[in-house]
Amino acid sequence: MSLEKFSIIDSTLREGEQFVNAFFTTEQKVRIATLLDAFGVEYIELTTPRASPQSEKDCRAIAGLGLRAKTLTHTRCAMEDVKVAVDTGVDGVDVVIGTSSYLRKFSHGKSIVQIIETAQEVIQYLLTQNVEVRFSTEDSLRSETEDLYQVYEAVDQMGVHRVGVADTVGIGTPRQIYDLVKELRARVKADIEFHGHNDTGCAIANAFAALEAGATHVDTSILGIGERNGITPLGGLVARIYAVDHALVSKYHLPLLLHLDQAVAHLVNVDIPFNNYITGFSAFTHKAGIHAKAVLNNPETYEILRPEDFGLNRYIHIGSRLTGWNAIRYRADQLGLKLKDRQIKEIAEKVKVMADQQQLTLDEVDRLLSIYSPENDEQAVAEVDERIVEPEEQEVL
Repeated sequence: MSLEKFSIIDSTLREGEQFVNAFFTTEQKVRIATLLDAFGVEYIELTTPRASPQSEKDCRAIAGLGLRAKTLTHTRCAMEDVKVAVDTGVDGVDVVIGTSSYLRKFSHGKSIVQIIETAQEVIQYLLTQNVEVRFSTEDSLRSETEDLYQVYEAVDQMGVHRVGVADTVGIGTPRQIYDLVKELRARVKADIEFHGHNDTGCAIANAFAALEAGATHVDTSILGIGERNGITPLGGLVARIYAVDHALVSKYHLPLLLHLDQAVAHLVNVDIPFNNYITGFSAFTHKAGIHAKAVLNNPETYEILRPEDFGLNRYIHIGSRLTGWNAIRYRADQLGLKLKDRQIKEIAEKVKVMADQQQLTLDEVDRLLSIYSPENDEQAVAEVDERIVEPEEQEVL
């Protein structure tokens, strides 16, 4: 497996604009593009300029920003579309046409032979326009594999820069994706791009399988937003590859992930999921005593991702019945309190009892710790004990 040369094509401004809550203004698109460029994605894909007059203006605006990332736009495999696309000044044009029986029958009505003829006409023009050219099938996973290979081999012979595999409805499994891309890698010289939807929760796994099989480019979007359940999320793909080898994603400015997720979540009026890859609020939170003890001794025991590499911090949750005394010691040290092991263990037991009765905040645990500090006397501790209702007493009450 070799992942050293993969590239990210972020499609927040194309696929992401198809998300139900996405209504990006030109200024918002420019902001997102600028952030993605600062993060370090290699490509930024934009909505086809044929979608609307404003889409064309937006495409021209972003293509003219002078970003380090290359700008692409995604169009139908139609001459009238690609000519407008080239005129906007983008670095590349991504053409697509459906090859599954569903799309051939209910979308464009072309046979495989007609698809190839149309593709050849469009590609021949694009190759004279000094732009990168990608040709992708749509609904690849529900297309006949021999049809796919016939189309891919025909466009590869013309010299396209990339061919694209699109799991348009999210039906593929990692094994299916791996096998398809592996065979395609043996048949074409062009780079291979994977675009995977997340309808069945496999987008990240499928994207990684595509890279393992020889794909060179993966489409992502911030928070995975897109049509229906969206596509491979940028942060999720980064997390998956980081777990294999940190160096593979060192080319990206990882601390910007949180800002990217927060910015887009705000613009599309959604919350970042609690369990979101890297940026979810509980991503680096440890609660169980056995976990907390091990993590405090060596974070790698229960963390495959280092929060500090993403500009984040781990959090040891100490206000629960699962709290261990090592976590209490950790918090006391943070507060600069010089407590003995005996005191720490007493506090841990009190926290467990109190947490059985009600949800505790960090402030409440901190107050309990402060009462045991050398500045307070035994009377203060006794008063705390009186306020704690033991479990058996609680049952009687």
